[in-house]
Formats: sequence, C-alpha cells, structure tokens
Amino acid sequence: MDRPPAVFIADSLGLDFLNSIATPVDTPVDWIDDGDGLIDWLAQAKLVPTDELEALRARAKPDELDEVADQARALREWFRGFVRKHAGRPLAATALKELGPLNSLLEQDEVFSRIEPRHDDSHRGLALRTTRHWRSPRSLLLPIGEAMAKFVCDEDFSDVKACEGHNCTMLFADHTRRRARRWCIMAVCGNRAKQAAHRSRLKSRQ
Repeated sequence: MDRPPAVFIADSLGLDFLNSIATPVDTPVDWIDDGDGLIDWLAQAKLVPTDELEALRARAKPDELDEVADQARALREWFRGFVRKHAGRPLAATALKELGPLNSLLEQDEVFSRIEPRHDDSHRGLALRTTRHWRSPRSLLLPIGEAMAKFVCDEDFSDVKACEGHNCTMLFADHTRRRARRWCIMAVCGNRAKQAAHRSRLKSRQ
C-alpha cells in the first residue's frame, strides 16, 4: 500500500502513536495496517535504529510482522480509550489500576547500557548509551510502550486536546503559551475551518 509520510504533530510520541491512524485530508490512513507499515512508521518515528529494523524484517517468519502490527493496533486502540477518558484534566494516581496492559508490556523489555563512541560534532570521547535487545518482531512494541509510558508520566493530561477540524481524529498536547492551540496542523485543518467560516459569512450576506 502506498502511504503518505507519517504525521508527527502531537508534541508527544505517545500521542503520535495514536495518530498513526487518522484522516488528515478526507481519506483515512492507517500507517500500521500491516507489518511493513509498522516498520516504516517506527523508522519515521526514530524509535528503532534502521539497521535493527532491517535485521528484524530479514529474520521474521511469514506473517510474523503482520501479527505484531495487529498487536500494535490493539494496543493503540486500548490506549486511545485511556487517553480520551482522562484528557482535559490532571491524571490522578488512581488511573494506575487501568494501566495493567502497558505495565505488562514494559515488563518484557530488555534494556541495557553500553559504552559507544560519542556521536556529536566533536566525535571525540566515549558516551554511555541505552539500547535494548531486539530478539523478535514482538520487541518492536517495546519502544512504543516506552513512549506511551513517558507520555502518561510526564505529560499534563489537561493539555491533551483533539483537533477541532471537521472529521479530523488527531490528538495533540497543547504546549502553546496560552494553551490556545485548536488544530493538528494550522495549514490543513485550521485553514479549512477558516475557509468554511468565510463561505458561511458570504452565504449569510446573500
């Protein structure tokens, strides 16, 4: 399937994962509707090193990546329900009891640290990097779970909003100074809303 580039407008990778299915311009797009889509989305999100993605793609059994994509979509819709339930107000500690599926995923992680060459402008010295073992295609869910967990723990749910665009399903964290953001992308949904309002005003004058 030919997909447009994935959209990362949420100011949080945890919410960008929810936006991996959306209707940005009238036509619904699911960026992780199969295994190849999941690989592509993870690459664009920079959640998994490219060489690891290609190695997992090469090692995967037939349909194995598609099965992981199925699991990713199920995880996405579970998390969407959680976010929509709690959006608009600070997340209470009592919400922890609802996060069992996410904690279960996080418990499967195999994260470790190692010393590597420093990757900065100087290219001098060494740095301690955190990485993980990528033992199976299912491990592709782990960085997604980590992004979701960071969102839950670090984000103020009072700032979580849904785009006001017609038929738009995208969510975002409003980090603007006055918390006045209304649109996923001003150039798309914002402009369309302005054009619709302009047409309505012209029609009312006729």
